[in-house]
Amino acid sequence: MRAPRKRGPRAGSKTAKVLALLQRPQGAGLKELLKATGWQPHSVRGFISGVVVKKMGLRVASTKPESGERRYAIRP
Repeated sequence: MRAPRKRGPRAGSKTAKVLALLQRPQGAGLKELLKATGWQPHSVRGFISGVVVKKMGLRVASTKPESGERRYAIRP
């Protein structure tokens, strides 16, 4: 029997795109995430909360600078 292996998201998948954007030092704005995925705002927020934080166990910081656009970033 094979040992289960940890797999990351498939290259080019929406999950991979979102994670790449969130891992940048400046993170990603909600508009960037909407454009990259084609999802609705509530779907992006739900994905970050349900998949990235709860299932993957990553820490995500959410900030809203004076520019007004919410930004998300994966933090160590």
